[in-house]
Amino acid sequence: MDNWHQLGVAETARALDSDANVGISPEAATERLRRYGPNKISQTESVKWFTIALAQFENFLILILAVAAALSWLAGDLLDAAAILAIIVLNALLGFAQEWKAETALTHLKQMLSPTCHVIRGGESLTISVTALVQGDLVKLSSGNLVPADLRVTRSVDLKADESVLTGESIPVDKGVDPVPESAALDERASMLWTGTHVVSGHGTGLVVATGSATEFGRIAGLTATVEETSTRLQRQLATLARQITIAVIIITAAVMLAGWWAGRPALQMFMSGVSLAVAAVPEGLPAVVTITLALGVRILAGRRALLRHLQAAETLGATSVICTDKTGTLTRNEMMVQRIWTPETEVDVAGEGYAPTGNFTAGGQQVAPANFASLGQLIETAKTCNHADIVLSNGTWRAIGSPTEAALVVLARKAGLDAPQPEIVREFSFNSNRKRMSVIACRDGRYILHSKGAPEVILSRCDKVFTGSGHQVMTEDFRGEIESVVDKFASAGLRTLALAYRTLDGSAAGDENALEQNLVFLGIVGIIDPPRPEVAGAIAKTRSSGIRVVMMTGDAPATAAAIARQVGMPDGTVLTGSDLDRLGDDGLLAALTGDVIFARTVPEQKLRIVGLLQSRGELVAMTGDGVNDAPALKQADIGIAMGIRGTDVARGAADMVLMDDNFATIVDAIEEGRRQYANIRKFVAFLACTNFGEALAVFANILSGAALILLPIQILWVNLVTDSATALSLGTERAERDVMEEPPRQVNQPILDAAGLGFILVLGLYVGLSTLGLYHWYLDRDGHGLANTVAFTTLVLMSNIGVMSFRSLHQSIFRLGILGNLWLLLAIASMIALQAAAIYVPFLQGLLDTQPMQASDWLLAVAIALPTIMIGEAWKFITSRLMNRGASATW
Repeated sequence: MDNWHQLGVAETARALDSDANVGISPEAATERLRRYGPNKISQTESVKWFTIALAQFENFLILILAVAAALSWLAGDLLDAAAILAIIVLNALLGFAQEWKAETALTHLKQMLSPTCHVIRGGESLTISVTALVQGDLVKLSSGNLVPADLRVTRSVDLKADESVLTGESIPVDKGVDPVPESAALDERASMLWTGTHVVSGHGTGLVVATGSATEFGRIAGLTATVEETSTRLQRQLATLARQITIAVIIITAAVMLAGWWAGRPALQMFMSGVSLAVAAVPEGLPAVVTITLALGVRILAGRRALLRHLQAAETLGATSVICTDKTGTLTRNEMMVQRIWTPETEVDVAGEGYAPTGNFTAGGQQVAPANFASLGQLIETAKTCNHADIVLSNGTWRAIGSPTEAALVVLARKAGLDAPQPEIVREFSFNSNRKRMSVIACRDGRYILHSKGAPEVILSRCDKVFTGSGHQVMTEDFRGEIESVVDKFASAGLRTLALAYRTLDGSAAGDENALEQNLVFLGIVGIIDPPRPEVAGAIAKTRSSGIRVVMMTGDAPATAAAIARQVGMPDGTVLTGSDLDRLGDDGLLAALTGDVIFARTVPEQKLRIVGLLQSRGELVAMTGDGVNDAPALKQADIGIAMGIRGTDVARGAADMVLMDDNFATIVDAIEEGRRQYANIRKFVAFLACTNFGEALAVFANILSGAALILLPIQILWVNLVTDSATALSLGTERAERDVMEEPPRQVNQPILDAAGLGFILVLGLYVGLSTLGLYHWYLDRDGHGLANTVAFTTLVLMSNIGVMSFRSLHQSIFRLGILGNLWLLLAIASMIALQAAAIYVPFLQGLLDTQPMQASDWLLAVAIALPTIMIGEAWKFITSRLMNRGASATW
């Protein structure tokens, strides 16, 4: 049954075979627990370690390496096979260590549901485990409690709940016992309390109507589980590259072996030649370099308060074209604050941040003292007296205790310096959804004063006088009209409005509440808002300059959503509510998504639909959220971003990244880091591909010439796994280029290597391959194979380690970047050249790599052949920049 909200209390108790006063019997609870199971949601379980471990091998490049290892083993090169297998294992360990660390950190972040709750069973009050709750239990709740199951309210005393994790509504919702219409939306069901929400004030009881996966919380968690995981764009691009390499290796290797067989050469020799060529063509170091680079990026972002659950998350974020963001707690502080006050005497703006009790009052741009305005002082006195909240300083941060709205009024009084001790409260008339007001009677110096606050239309209807500052005046129609226009003005600015009034009683606090709350003196209107985070406007501007659209999707009111959007610098756009979305077909919604649009009063299914339609347009979508209502869309998005402080377990479990500071600006930092990572991945993929192309070309041409192997498989592995991988890894530390956040998001179908990149590889690879081949044959004719092989091997290492400088940017000159701009790369180059010298002169390495000592003249010749690789790369970038109309001034 899903219409509990429309049933009366007695009718609900009968349907549950329970009692609204004494609950169910302990025996009935035991039987129901056995029949229906514990009150928990299974979908929130953590990812198992072995799942993460196995995922490290779901990579086509890893499969290629495994095949290369198998071929080396079959050819009898056990050392080569062991080296390749070591790289496979190292890559898996690196990826597993980083992702398991993130998963463990996420587990530590979990804010588990309260382990116990208070119930009445058989008329007896008990404290039981939350998991032992069953349908029909009578639960007791008070301020600060987490709601442990879906409840039908049976008793309410000023009961209010914060439902923002479920609905996105930033203002606490009043709860009462009266039924509401069956058609009422989730956030309008005042007779219900929902699992995972918080009681912020008052107390009451409720009958359990749903537990575990049958709750609204569980339903959305189930919706999240239906969304399938998809591979990231980088994973797809690397898989495509791996398939292309595989096809090329198979074709070339088969051609060489067939050509040799046709020419009558020994089969074993041609098999060894084929293995050598295959090893030369495969970039064995690429998976490890990609993994280490992404892992380093994860560490960088962890220092910026962003926890990545998957290595590819930041790179995916760097390609994002649309960010769908929640409002409450992400764009805003999730702290209510009085921003504006109107009284018949004056209108003032109130400055400050969150619940910190500091801030100025200004009127007409001039700072003013509230005590100088009698009406303003009385309004603040009423605001702090008719109040149950407080604020406390905890770990350097001011926090609210009780209702956020009432806490904002307490902060207002502290800012004004009007925080004298509370008078004695002798009577209270609580707020509920019918009354829409709260009143208290305070006794001070023998006088009884009634203070009242509530909805403007309710308070105004009970006032017959106005406090103008000079005294009380009769409430005229002109005054009423002015007050109503102020309410409309505040509302259009996205402010929540609250009216305040008071009355001095005639010597007694006795009497009927309805009669006592008549003939009030109207004091004024306060405008309350959850203000934007101060850094968000700058972050929004940065995303717009990067070509990234930001779309707000919130469960809050349309006026509030539009006001916050304006304040953070989002462009004015159409505001569509959840009911508007229900009327729009997919074509209509797609048309709306092509322009600037804000979504308000949205539910989880609608957020999921919006994300899916954006993806159908070829957009790469990032989604932020903190509540269980955001979880399905978080999982559907290309990258889901959950809040670490106020986020729910379900939201964090569905996300790829968790913001430890709940700050939208951190997302922009992550985008910049993701773009840097992708740019560097392109650089070292191009570098490794160039070296491998040169190797393969030299080996292929030499095989066709009939000469001995120009490079042994172990020498090729030395280049691919040791010297080239170290310099490629240093390329991964390259700083972001200056214009990285001024470029538009890359296209969906953009390959890792575009035409210009492939041309770069072809030109430089041709030089590397042909010069290595030519040098080998020159030495072969003069000094024999042994020295020729060593010189060719060393020259190849020098060319890759010197030529790598040109790969620091695929379009900007290294002279513009600065020769000393990447010290890690310079250190890697020097180290790898020194390591190559050791390979030639250290006896153990000589035997392992089959090298011979080189003379100084040999080194000079090798260096002379290697140096042009820089100039060839720089010349290629200069020519292509001109052809692409980039202009020499833009890159040189």
